[in-house]
Amino acid sequence: MAVVGFDLGFQNCYIAVVKSGGIETVANEFTDRCTPAVVSFGPKNRFVGNAAKNQAITNPASTVCNFKRLHGRLFEDAVVQAERANLPYDLAPLCDGRVSAKVVYLEKEHQFTIEQITAMLLTKMKETAEASLQKKVVECVISIPSFFTDSERRSVLDAAKIAGLNCLRLMNDTSAVALSYGIYKQDLPDPEEKPRIVFFVDMGHSAFQVSACAFNKGKLKVLSTAFDPYLGGRDFDQRLVEHFCAEFKSKYKLDVKSRVRALLRLQQECEKLKKLMSSNSTDIPLNIECFMDDKDVSGKMNRAKFEELCADLIERVTVPLVAALEQAQVQLQDINAVEIVGGATRIPAVKAQISKFFRRDVSTTLNADEAVARGCALQCAMLSPAFKVRDFCITDVIPFPISLSWSSEADEAKSCHEIFGKNHPSPSSKVITFHRNKPFVLEAFYSDPGSLPFPEQNGEFSGQPPNAKKAKMKVKHVGLPIEEKITLQLPKDHLNTLIELEGQMIQQDQQEKERNNAKNAVEENVYFYRHKLEGPYQTFLSTNFFELLNLTETWLYEEGADQDKQTYLHKLAEIHKLGMPVKDRYQESVKRPKLFEQLLSKIQRYSTIMEEYKNGVRWLYNCVLKFSEVCSLLKIFTYFHLEHTSLDQGQPHFCTWLCKMLFTHLQHEISFVLDRMADYDSIVHTFKFANIQTAWFAIITLLAILFKRKQFKKKN
Repeated sequence: MAVVGFDLGFQNCYIAVVKSGGIETVANEFTDRCTPAVVSFGPKNRFVGNAAKNQAITNPASTVCNFKRLHGRLFEDAVVQAERANLPYDLAPLCDGRVSAKVVYLEKEHQFTIEQITAMLLTKMKETAEASLQKKVVECVISIPSFFTDSERRSVLDAAKIAGLNCLRLMNDTSAVALSYGIYKQDLPDPEEKPRIVFFVDMGHSAFQVSACAFNKGKLKVLSTAFDPYLGGRDFDQRLVEHFCAEFKSKYKLDVKSRVRALLRLQQECEKLKKLMSSNSTDIPLNIECFMDDKDVSGKMNRAKFEELCADLIERVTVPLVAALEQAQVQLQDINAVEIVGGATRIPAVKAQISKFFRRDVSTTLNADEAVARGCALQCAMLSPAFKVRDFCITDVIPFPISLSWSSEADEAKSCHEIFGKNHPSPSSKVITFHRNKPFVLEAFYSDPGSLPFPEQNGEFSGQPPNAKKAKMKVKHVGLPIEEKITLQLPKDHLNTLIELEGQMIQQDQQEKERNNAKNAVEENVYFYRHKLEGPYQTFLSTNFFELLNLTETWLYEEGADQDKQTYLHKLAEIHKLGMPVKDRYQESVKRPKLFEQLLSKIQRYSTIMEEYKNGVRWLYNCVLKFSEVCSLLKIFTYFHLEHTSLDQGQPHFCTWLCKMLFTHLQHEISFVLDRMADYDSIVHTFKFANIQTAWFAIITLLAILFKRKQFKKKN
């Protein structure tokens, strides 16, 4: 049973698996441990991950990225509209109001839901995990931001179902980091002692999250969470982009924002520049060739200037820290450690701001990029019966207060009550009893909808009356059928349709992959044999074969540029039909000298043994070889009482029998005549067992080969 954790990030994704040796982060086919959260659509197939990222500049309108924030939201949501302004592809509303990405796929316009896009990414990550584990992956744990609402979480779960995954649990990013930190600690205080307080600060590409956790042996309790969903590494990148857009406009008279591809190139270069400034305080140049209108552009930036541009962003770092500290109800002096993760925490100014607030040096004992995925893999192992994991209890919190409302039976007015407050322990449950004999509606919603995505309502549950019974003046607890309506969750029939559609696209991708592999195999063999025919294969060159290679190369770049898989396989078979005999003859000629030397050595060795045996050298029986092995066929051990003269009389009959065996075990007679060399490899394989039979067999074989070759020379 596979145990996998997926860190589903805004910009990059990571995969961690559990093996017998521990937790391991999986590398993809590009030997990269991180997979870009990008999906690109082409005329014949889809590209996901690294391959899709390479399409971002050449095919921006059909390359979907930065879509994580769109989960569980309607098209009219203010957040969606704000994101839409910065995306290279277009968004469109669906009939139910949800948001979709509009792309061109298979040369037709398609609209894919955000759940479908995420499912495509999860499918790719699933394939990567299966390639590493060599087994099918079904169950997993997926990370999500701690500020995700119910609709956003359900959207991710729907995406997992479309990808064929059974998500055992959605785990908050900071909780996963805390688990990967605490489960290996051996010096945690006992359960009855004062817990160790650790703050985890995570600034990724798009969001900033903080959590306060209390650790005891075998136990982790999240005390509070705080976040800024709109503060991340990309906001720092954007400040650099804005700066250079203004500079290039005044310096080169170029309007960068008017060209999508130019803007994307500048964003990529600014991200690289930001990373370089994390380790260098001097001026760092920025150079882009053929940027716009065949113009090269250049600029420079240093850390001091960068921090000046991002001064307000750096100040915003403190706000979630204050909120997490107040909600956890702890003092600064009670904090034992502050762990930072996430790529943006490598910015020196951000790290300094965090250290300044907590009045201590921050710790970087965890892998800033892979800690979340490792925590998810650990959680999956704890939920899986296939692995035995150290007992470790995790108590998370609910980030938003949740309320229930229902209509009062007396005055038919709605009653409202907060069931779970902010930072209430999770998982938890409460039992509420309603004395009703008529249908009623129960609504669940977040108490503070101001900071939540539209709509405010989470779900609606309708209780139906039980079967009619005799009227009695007493209360009975009876089971009621409940009809639930979850806001923004995909209907079951529509979800099944999307699952089927994803399977069809996977099949299309596989067919295109096989077609490209067949085409590449043809091209590879053309260049391989041409190179060899000009070198070591030149002696065995066939004129027809060389002409075939030239014609195939011309065909590949003309009418054969876009053919089906079977056409390429047919071309490949034609090449192998003429190429394999050439290759085999070459390999045989290379092996011949060495094998011929081995053959002569064995002949000489066994001839000496037989000669010495005939002369009465009996010590060979005990020292050199087992007598039963040396003479297994002749049964010399059984007839040891015979005289040497008797053995000499039997030798001609034995040689006659071996001559018949020669043509049984080796190739047909024509092979010795037509081939330019004898198949010595087969000969050596035939007499690999050291005995008298093989000694005589080798001698006669060699004589037969030499005799045939002599006859062949006389005929020609």
